[in-house]
Amino acid sequence: MCGIALSIGPEADPATFRRMLAVLAPRGEVTETRQENGLLAGVRRLRIVDRHRALQPWVSPDQRYLLCYNGEVFNHFELRVELTRLGYAFRGGSDTEVVLAAFLRWGEDAVRRLRGEYALAVVERATGRAYLARDPLGVKPLYWARSPGCLHLASEVKALVGHGAPISEVPPGHHGWAEPDGTVRLRPHVDLLTLGVGLPVIDDPDEAALLVRVALTDSIRMRVDTDLTVGVVLSGGLDSSLALLHAHRMHPDCLAITVGVPDSPDVAYARRFAADLGVPHEVVELRPRDIRLADVREAIRISELTEYGDIINAVVSVPIFRRLRELGVKVVLTGDGADELFGGYPMYRRVGPERSRRLVLHKIRNLCRTELQRVDRTSMDHGVEARVPFLDLSVVELAMRLPLELKMRDGQEKWIVRRAFADVLPDYVRRRPKNPMSYSSGLHERARLYKPLFARLHRSFGYDLLEPVRRDFDSLLTRCGNDLDRAIADGLARPDYTVLEHARDLVGAARWNAAPVVRRLVGPRRTRGGDEAPLPG
Repeated sequence: MCGIALSIGPEADPATFRRMLAVLAPRGEVTETRQENGLLAGVRRLRIVDRHRALQPWVSPDQRYLLCYNGEVFNHFELRVELTRLGYAFRGGSDTEVVLAAFLRWGEDAVRRLRGEYALAVVERATGRAYLARDPLGVKPLYWARSPGCLHLASEVKALVGHGAPISEVPPGHHGWAEPDGTVRLRPHVDLLTLGVGLPVIDDPDEAALLVRVALTDSIRMRVDTDLTVGVVLSGGLDSSLALLHAHRMHPDCLAITVGVPDSPDVAYARRFAADLGVPHEVVELRPRDIRLADVREAIRISELTEYGDIINAVVSVPIFRRLRELGVKVVLTGDGADELFGGYPMYRRVGPERSRRLVLHKIRNLCRTELQRVDRTSMDHGVEARVPFLDLSVVELAMRLPLELKMRDGQEKWIVRRAFADVLPDYVRRRPKNPMSYSSGLHERARLYKPLFARLHRSFGYDLLEPVRRDFDSLLTRCGNDLDRAIADGLARPDYTVLEHARDLVGAARWNAAPVVRRLVGPRRTRGGDEAPLPG
């Protein structure tokens, strides 16, 4: 995976381009550039596949096209075989070369053959036209901005804010052309709203469990196909435990990493599961008082996130990837996406089957700017490639064919996933309920103490050139009785929290953070009989 930056047009400025690329330096290990008249292209490359030959920008054999590419296409071996049979002579073993070869052979239809997590720009060198594409779920990012006589493209918002112009995002599952005059025309190559539509519903529990098991196992298999160490971000919950279980079975060199307060649920469950598997386990122990304003500011700078809850999760995520970098781990699996797809949220049950499908689609369409953005920025800022097996398009499409009653049953969320792997997961993992990462790590309330400052910090980095911080959509949904249309309208009318809402939130966070201090100062109370009594919560 990489960070890519391009400036295309007659006013492309080398000094400005170098600054853009420098901002992306943490995303990779080596800087590779190509500078031509009206075309400045560069990559900060994290060397994963064909590490010594997959130099970028990659140029086609006929010199017509140039590719800047971020991500990985996991089916590049199969595509290589097909393209070789069709007459293409490969120079190396990288998926980068396969991506451009596929484009040369199939044009814009090539993107429909790619199975992976990617964002790319193919530039026609003679004209300056650029073909842009992004993976179906938006796991990998791509943004653009215009300045007079130039179109700028980059993997992160922070690389574009220096232009002072509005910033736009290539939406998930979209592709199209950016013209030399700066016009960008994009359209879907995957329509998430129609996934599973017209296909039969899979309502037999045994069939559904088998298909879920096959699809997820295959997705993980593709993502651990590397000669590098594979890490797994382990919360001790169902999703990350499944990722670790499969990584341990499929790869000879893997480890788990967990962050949290020493006695938090995440740390306790993760320690037990990693020990049961015999997998090396790193625990980043943090106490609430360890999180300071500087940590919150840095998490916002790195993540560029626009919802308060996601920023809090980013604060918790940064130490994980910092430690992975220290350990030299460059590839990691996460369990993100499983809750959205398989009924991990109570709201799905409350609204019924039809409305729950709309909620699922809304959430997965927005993962690119929430959870997936958090994962991409906090991992890549430390030179770590995070892979999300639950969001392989095959898994997503399968999930959209499963009825709600298979996802939530007997008071248990993600029931079908638990059923699919019941014979390989210990009961303490299989029965553990969903608990958001920042909460179960024991660190949420400390980060929440700084919540009233999030929007101001976000603006200080210029990220509002894309969009400002907004209130948490999950909170809006709850307040609106899980009515999606009403919540969207309410979010447009009142995008941010009011001063009063912030004040109430701050009081709650302050009370929680002050409680341990009060306990230490007051000490245990003694009853008349001499027994210790707990302080009231």
